[in-house]
Amino acid sequence: MYRLTFIDLLSLFPGGMVGLFLLVNTYIYAQTPMTLQRAMEIAEAGSPSIQQSLLTVEQYQHNLRAERASLKSRFSLTLEPFSFSNSRRFDNQFSQWFTNTETFSRGTFQVEQPILSTGGTVGLYNVFGWRNNQTAIENFSENSNKAFSNNLYISFNQPLFTYNRRQMALDELQLNYENANLNYAIQRLNLEKTITSQFFDVYLAQLNLDISREELENTSNNYDIIKIKVEASLLAREELYQAELNFANAQLSIQDNELALANAEERFKREIGMDLDEDIQVMTELEAEPVMVDLEKAVDYALNSRLELRQRRIEIEKSFFELERTKSMNEFRADLQLTLGIFGDNEVLNDIYQSPTSNPSVGISFNLPIWDWGERKERIQAVEVSMKSQRLDLQQDEQTIRMDIRSAFRSVQTQMPRIEIARKNVENAERTYEINLERYLNGDLTGIELNQFQTQLSSKKIELAQALINYKSQLLDLKILTLYDWEKQEPVSLALERE
Repeated sequence: MYRLTFIDLLSLFPGGMVGLFLLVNTYIYAQTPMTLQRAMEIAEAGSPSIQQSLLTVEQYQHNLRAERASLKSRFSLTLEPFSFSNSRRFDNQFSQWFTNTETFSRGTFQVEQPILSTGGTVGLYNVFGWRNNQTAIENFSENSNKAFSNNLYISFNQPLFTYNRRQMALDELQLNYENANLNYAIQRLNLEKTITSQFFDVYLAQLNLDISREELENTSNNYDIIKIKVEASLLAREELYQAELNFANAQLSIQDNELALANAEERFKREIGMDLDEDIQVMTELEAEPVMVDLEKAVDYALNSRLELRQRRIEIEKSFFELERTKSMNEFRADLQLTLGIFGDNEVLNDIYQSPTSNPSVGISFNLPIWDWGERKERIQAVEVSMKSQRLDLQQDEQTIRMDIRSAFRSVQTQMPRIEIARKNVENAERTYEINLERYLNGDLTGIELNQFQTQLSSKKIELAQALINYKSQLLDLKILTLYDWEKQEPVSLALERE
């Protein structure tokens, strides 16, 4: 196993302890340590994309709860405490004008219970009121009635020969809620990939800055030595000019790398939802351990677990709902209504049911489509064609997943040899630099040539860090593609919320 830390990198340079001292005093001090795990925690709490996904999940969650609440008994009370009217009317039967004066108070209490299994509704109703009615007919005596009344009845309504709209609405909301959870989980996986990439961008920017500082320290030391030798006439003055130029380039390199680091940090802090003015210092250990990946297991696990495939299947399931709704256009349908109750009225409240009247009723209505010029047939075929397209999309997604996993698997297999070569390149570059530094100090090498060896050493160290980062990135890609953590040898826990 190979590990690469900032301290390890600094130790690879001549004067590494001095570089570490400068790093601690000029960069790490008063900064917030930031690990990749901590960055993910902050991102999940503050990332705009994650927050948007959570709001969508919450929205569908409330909709689903509301639909389930609508399946329970509903209690309501309607009150008409006072109503008065006085009207002049003409009776066609008797060809007489009459005056009607009516005063009443009424209240209705009802309990309605939807029936999920059939799509019907059963209800209990009680209508209680008091009425004072007076009618005066010309050339006749006045008639009046003042009494209490109560109508208690049970009503049942059931649609026939059609689909259960209430059950379908509930099923569709459940699928929408599951789909929102899937979107949230996918956002988390995408966020992990984005955060990891930007985290290592900051890491490399910090590493480049550390290396440029080490180069500046080495260049400064070399400049001092060359200056002494030139003053002692041991070297040509041109070497001093080149040393001054190397020193100036090293200073400029630090400025460039400080700017690159500041830009990388701001992009990273914006992505995780962090204050742009807060100072951070990324901390990590890059590891390179051989990871065993079973390609056949990876493909099978992905096809059974990938969230995008489940979303495709949800779309197909919802298309069946759309097909049912389309088939219900101009459909043959019947509605059954059944009512059973008793009615009582009396001037005395306690005697209201002294002579009750039974008032049952039953009715059935039919909707019989005759001719729609083929509209229903064409709309059904349009939905069926759309479902065929969705099935093709599902098959293409499965093929794409297979290809992506195989590609990622092959990439992972090539990373360890690359890391080993990069590590040996660093060792060779370090030895080469030390040998040529000695030659330079002895006057056998020019400043331009030494600077080339310094640049080569820095480049090889960056290549080693990049090789390790590529390996980590490839393993993360394989983890996201298969929803299986091959480093830990366990499935990825998405913690999807279920209702």
